[in-house]
Amino acid sequence: MKDKANVSGLPEATTPTVADTNPTRRKLIQSIGSASILSLIDPMVKAGAWAAGSDAPEKTDVKVSFIALTDCSSVVMANHLNLDKKYGVKIIPTKEASWAAIRDKLVNGENDMSHILYGLVYGLQMGIGGQQKDMSVLMSLNNNGQAITLSKSLYQKGVTDGASLKALMDKEKRDYTFAQTFPTGTHAMWLYYWLANYGINPFKDAKIITVPPPQMVANMRSGNMDGYCVGEPWNARAIIDGIGFTAITTQAIWQDHPEKALGTTSDFAKKYPNTCRAVTSAILEAGKYIDSSTSNKHATAEVVSAPSFVNTDVSVIQDRMMGRYNNGIGKTWDDPHAMKFYNDGLANFPYLSDGMWFMTQHKRWGLLKEHPDYLAVAKKVNNIAIYKDAATASKTPLPKSDMRSSKLFDGVVWNGSNPAAYADSFKIKA
Repeated sequence: MKDKANVSGLPEATTPTVADTNPTRRKLIQSIGSASILSLIDPMVKAGAWAAGSDAPEKTDVKVSFIALTDCSSVVMANHLNLDKKYGVKIIPTKEASWAAIRDKLVNGENDMSHILYGLVYGLQMGIGGQQKDMSVLMSLNNNGQAITLSKSLYQKGVTDGASLKALMDKEKRDYTFAQTFPTGTHAMWLYYWLANYGINPFKDAKIITVPPPQMVANMRSGNMDGYCVGEPWNARAIIDGIGFTAITTQAIWQDHPEKALGTTSDFAKKYPNTCRAVTSAILEAGKYIDSSTSNKHATAEVVSAPSFVNTDVSVIQDRMMGRYNNGIGKTWDDPHAMKFYNDGLANFPYLSDGMWFMTQHKRWGLLKEHPDYLAVAKKVNNIAIYKDAATASKTPLPKSDMRSSKLFDGVVWNGSNPAAYADSFKIKA
């Protein structure tokens, strides 16, 4: 019997006919057929940890939780565009109200994976911000696209940036309240880093509260806070509603910074590696779709603005997704470093140095009492092996190194080479 070509272009395995009833002969034929297929598979793909020698997803319906933020878009679009079906899975986007709910339902297995704060994953791994749980970062979902919003009442007193905020806080002594979205998360770290750069100790000079992203605008409107750090579209919403202005974007703090991750538990990644690879592949393709054209960004904004996802006007989402910024106090610009979902894969690779950075900040602010083995933890959490399989499957380019170097807005370079010294080097810390 000759091999037949299937839709993938690979020859199908020779299978026994009705006459092939001899178990030994059947086993031999099957093994020969399987071997012939495996010999044609790309060696990089074959190197992946495929369960039982098969690349079929072990679990096909996958609940991926998310928060109502623009950066959930690639998770939503992977399902909306049926890219998940291409890889043999069905992504079920599952909306949650807070990062605490995301954490709890991921850890207890109610949800399989999550659109999640990068720093939240590392907090769980280190036993801070929740009960210790071994975690896995499958990919970075996006870079950039968050901001620090200050109230219009501060602007009316002359505040336009960090330096003028510090001057007012020194002049008018009172309790100043700033909100982040989760104690170990990305928004907390951007807020603390920015305040400290201007001589404001977030824990000594201000009151820090935790507020879920969709509730930020309402809390500022009611006067509960002076400022907050959150993802879009809740910074743009404050400007449209006339209650706040953008003091700084997070990409201005750290160009192409890590933001949300696709996270799961280590147990899930070990039990369902093919499922993890399939979901990651589908989301990579969705990110590529979003980034590839203005029309695709418009289409994405239309989808994710729906009540079941972000639940706001599409216009609030699309401008900053396009990089069209208005800070609410007279400045407009086109930002080349707006939210990126793909960027030729550079936005998605789970760099070890990215994970290590969050631990350095956790140590800086006293959330970690001792220096961990930064590199060892990052290698344990960031699942580069599964990511590389997914990158191969989705034809996503890979960077040359598992580490990267960045200069933050204060001129300090982070490259992961000496994380303990970096964490201890800041003048303002816990």
